[in-house]
Amino acid sequence: MSPPVGIVGGGAFGRALATAAARVDRSVISWSRTPRDSEHPKITVSSDLGSLRAAELVFLAVPSPHVPALCHELGRHLDGAHLVVHVSRGLVGDELETLTEVIRETTPVRRVGALAGPLVARGLAEGEPGGGIVGTLFPEVAEAVRDALGGPTLRIYDTTDVIGVELASAFVGLVTLAMGYAKAAGFGPGTLSVLATRGMAEATRVIEARGGSARTCSGLAGFGDLLAAMAEDGRPELDFGRALAAGESLDRAAGRLGAYVEGVRIAEQILHFGARNQVQTPLAATMAGLMNGTLNKEQAAAALMRRPTRGE
Repeated sequence: MSPPVGIVGGGAFGRALATAAARVDRSVISWSRTPRDSEHPKITVSSDLGSLRAAELVFLAVPSPHVPALCHELGRHLDGAHLVVHVSRGLVGDELETLTEVIRETTPVRRVGALAGPLVARGLAEGEPGGGIVGTLFPEVAEAVRDALGGPTLRIYDTTDVIGVELASAFVGLVTLAMGYAKAAGFGPGTLSVLATRGMAEATRVIEARGGSARTCSGLAGFGDLLAAMAEDGRPELDFGRALAAGESLDRAAGRLGAYVEGVRIAEQILHFGARNQVQTPLAATMAGLMNGTLNKEQAAAALMRRPTRGE
């Protein structure tokens, strides 16, 4: 009998992961500080992190700012026999530390990975056909994710470019926020296309500066994920971008949408990283300016359009 799948996080994505695992007949231990009862017989809800010892694979589905402290707690209950895979689109600090790096620094777990790609809570929960990608250096981690989630409607690919997966996923969140803003501001398809393409080109520069592969941006973690976002797959970054264009404050938009949006922090993080490492990050600079109030719509468009053009 397979060990249960552990889920850390009781938000929409954590609940969707639990449902997806239960759908393929896996038992699930779902942890949350404020647990909600589950009606599925395969899902056990707990507020005790120690209950996750029984799992082999543990998914970490919490916003990136909470990961370091939570991992310090989690590290008291897990050991080298466990596998941990996070699903966040966030990064930590201005040096763009990835969450797999944080997990390895703060827990005894060595075999880690990141699940990314065009996966959203609603699609996972309802079993829509789709796919994702696991960035990991350990084949057994990718296989464990396939066993936990894969099935007739979900294909799980893998790559050893862990940094590329995590940074591409983070950048998609930022570009999606920018696209939501641009749509609400009235920009047309041509502008949106250039914004998306150059935004992902910016992602490749940052990924390479952090030691990842630019190729990862063209796969599921990068453009694959962005295409799903542009097809209006229901992720909150689009709505947050629209709210920002309407002049709504960041705090009010976050409260109204009821979701944490990683892209808000990522713009400043990437901007600072680029400045220190001589990497051009015009989209991050523009979005940071829009969110901190130093740029308006016209100034943002002018800042991007007056940049010198060169060979693609």
